[in-house]
Amino acid sequence: MSFESFVALRYLLARKGQAFISVISWLSVAGVALGVGSLIIVMGVMNGFTTDLRDKIIGATAHAILFSVTPLFEDETLRAAIAATPGVAGATPFIYSELMLSSPAGVKGVVLRGIDPATAPPVLGALQSLSEDSLKDLGPGEGPPGILVGKDLAAYLSLYEGSRVTLLAPSGQQSSTGFSPRLRNFRVAGIFSTGLYQYDSSLVFVGLKAARETLGWPAGRITGLELAVRDVYAADAVAAQVVSRIGPERFYAKTWTTMNSNLFAALSLEKAAMAIILALVVLIGSFSIVTALVMLVMEKTRDIAVLMSMGATRRAVRRLFILQGMIIGLAGTALGTVLGVGASLLLSEYKIIELPPGVYSLDYMPVLLHTSDIVLTVLCALLLCFLATLYPARQASRLEPVDALRQE
Repeated sequence: MSFESFVALRYLLARKGQAFISVISWLSVAGVALGVGSLIIVMGVMNGFTTDLRDKIIGATAHAILFSVTPLFEDETLRAAIAATPGVAGATPFIYSELMLSSPAGVKGVVLRGIDPATAPPVLGALQSLSEDSLKDLGPGEGPPGILVGKDLAAYLSLYEGSRVTLLAPSGQQSSTGFSPRLRNFRVAGIFSTGLYQYDSSLVFVGLKAARETLGWPAGRITGLELAVRDVYAADAVAAQVVSRIGPERFYAKTWTTMNSNLFAALSLEKAAMAIILALVVLIGSFSIVTALVMLVMEKTRDIAVLMSMGATRRAVRRLFILQGMIIGLAGTALGTVLGVGASLLLSEYKIIELPPGVYSLDYMPVLLHTSDIVLTVLCALLLCFLATLYPARQASRLEPVDALRQE
């Protein structure tokens, strides 16, 4: 702003300056601040829920899964080649199947995951909370092999560490008496928790050898390999690089984004919808700026005419009112940003809002602020406030000094 514009603005506010610091101006500041603050908090909550859900999902299913179009067998050379690919943090073989798990308390359909206890923990986050003894029990040893069960499955079947359970493979085997399912006894070596009911109520882990013996598979056969990448958001690119390196004609990959695309698309849509709804609050505050400036134009008609008669151009008058409206917008945006960021940090640090246990995957309101969301919110608020100043500023610049002084 030039010195002449500053002097002119001081002149406008010198007489009846209470028009600027009026109730409606303060309401405009409050409206913009409320919208900006609410939008920042809601964006942080949505980011927190999405990140928490993502971490729990990839903790149980890995960042990427590599499959083969033909039967796949364990190959240390293949696993080493995959692990050496840039961006890959680890690789482990796995077996996948759907079986029945029985205990004295009942029977439940489960998803069987055969894993290598030595290489699986760095890839699967759900296993990192278990003790080394629990993982060692999955390997070969005396007595029934070990099995890891989810906490909700353990509660449903009344299981605890040391309980004996039986896995029933529906593929079965042919005998002299006819068809009979494959049965294998296991001992519960540990109980894990991913925080998601669909996994904790149906997922079990056993060793690779025990999984093959239960399913009747030949030695060395696996379903595929699970990969952990250093940047979870680059999983698609890293998986494509792995496939191209080991042979796209035989292998294909699925990542956590493709396997859960519908879920995360719904969360993104919900976040966008909430942002649009709360942006309307900022829009209402910007309409208050229009009202405040229109009232100021009506109150300062004679002063505007005096300025124009002294040589002020219409462009200068228009800029004065745009500046005055932007002062209101900047004050509201700054106040809303401070309130939104401050409230988000308090919610994140002290976990003030508790959630009903058993309903959500966590027991407190998660908040995760992204700088890009804050910057975008501030820029959108300032843009709306700027647009709100255009009509009153245009009306002020169109005043005719002679007509305005005659009416006064």
